Amino acid sequence: MIKRLAVALFLLAATAFNLSAGSMSFTGTLSSPEDVFETTFNLTAAETVTIQTWGFGGGTNASEQVILAGGFDPLIALFDGPVATATIATDGAGNPLADADNLLNPPWSFVGNCPPAGTVGIGTDNDCGDDFMQVALDAGMYTLVLTDANYIPSAVFDDGSLAEGFLDLTGGSFQTCDPVSNACITPDSSYAVDILSSPSDLVTTPEPSSLSSLGIGLAALAVLKTSGKRRRSPTEKKGHFIHDAETDPAKLKQDPSRYCD
Repeated sequence: MIKRLAVALFLLAATAFNLSAGSMSFTGTLSSPEDVFETTFNLTAAETVTIQTWGFGGGTNASEQVILAGGFDPLIALFDGPVATATIATDGAGNPLADADNLLNPPWSFVGNCPPAGTVGIGTDNDCGDDFMQVALDAGMYTLVLTDANYIPSAVFDDGSLAEGFLDLTGGSFQTCDPVSNACITPDSSYAVDILSSPSDLVTTPEPSSLSSLGIGLAALAVLKTSGKRRRSPTEKKGHFIHDAETDPAKLKQDPSRYCD
């Protein structure tokens, strides 16, 4: 009985819809701003992969599911390898493959998914918070990490491993601010994300880490860091910057004005 209940709760925590072998759509909720969604996928050949989110502004995902606006402002980051040994993926210039509206990480961030995702009114502005990434990848295994934009994988600052943990700027709540309007909103914990590629070469296996919200607990990540990183050539899509950014000591920049007290 306990095992069946655990399986049922797991299915409720994160749902994957498969429109074809080349497109996967994931929807769900995080238990807190410090929770993480992870999914691992394999490419059997070199392919261009597109990752796009819908939870903040809403829209229609790759599985033709209508996503309502109102979810948290997301961050997406792509890692090489499975969760236990994952290291941040980088492009040919060494830039981490990470996108969020509070990061300045050209050419990957910030690139918004608006349109087709919607914008959200914050004060007098209509802001795009959903992310878009399109990148040419080698064959192999990858892990996609999705978090609240204020819960940033430490690996993006030092080209490190997922096991390093996260920089927590959430203040314990889901919140998105527009410094131009001097206004903030408190979205809910919903997310929606697509992974798209060639139907013949993409195989996905969801590994959501939201199990903590179910009282099941998480297995500890093995602290094993791989040294080699495959290099990518970015396929750019014109984005929409919400905020200007200040320089961080690392090559990745962050916008402190986005965080409200």
